[in-house]
Amino acid sequence: MQTVCLIPDRAVDDTSSQMQVRVNKDKPQGSHTGNPITSLRRGESGILDRIDLPEPDARRLMEMGFLPGHTVVPARSAPGGDPRVYQVDGSEIALRRETARHLILR
Repeated sequence: MQTVCLIPDRAVDDTSSQMQVRVNKDKPQGSHTGNPITSLRRGESGILDRIDLPEPDARRLMEMGFLPGHTVVPARSAPGGDPRVYQVDGSEIALRRETARHLILR
């Protein structure tokens, strides 16, 4: 089941805008057609397709810039490889492998 909800953005002017959010609430087994962002090597880029996490977690990641259709580039990582820094929407955000494996590429 997919849920689409509209979240009002706080506008600086009197104009109102909305952000569309798509979240997969139910995760059917074997439905991952794309690779997770953890499969990218340093310097490679990929386009985010979806976030397979519960709605509150997915919404928080989207607030940080992980939006479907945006380019994600892996950057630095900790000495053990976890967490890893990803560049998205002009920001650098560190994600643990456990979370990053639920962000699926096109």
